[in-house]
Amino acid sequence: MSDSTITPTTLHNLGVAMFTVADQDAALAFYTEKLGFEVRADVSFGEDGAYRWLEVAPPGSTARLALNAPMNSTPGGGSIGVETTDLNAEHARLTAIGGVDVDAAPMDAPGAPRMFALRDPDGNYLWVVETPAA
Repeated sequence: MSDSTITPTTLHNLGVAMFTVADQDAALAFYTEKLGFEVRADVSFGEDGAYRWLEVAPPGSTARLALNAPMNSTPGGGSIGVETTDLNAEHARLTAIGGVDVDAAPMDAPGAPRMFALRDPDGNYLWVVETPAA
């Protein structure tokens, strides 16, 4: 493996993941009302405020999810992972509230953490991954 980096990186954190969504207001409603995320940023920018920067995140998370309008592409097709210490409870919660396209059951695969997927209205995947309790 070659080291093509001449100077050390100044990058220190994976802070913002980005999904392309067809309708930012509908996406905002899904992530806040269905998944329980909170709004971290919602601002207009660009010439005459033509664009919108919208970020949501699970309560307490340092990482954020930007919900971007399509720019020369169609919405959907992204994937992120979110973590929980109680996978069964979160699966039951999301299944019970309705309006969430969630896998029928969590996956149990040898060598991998337990997880299940859900899809937002634009077809982006959120993988809910079980982590050990602290």
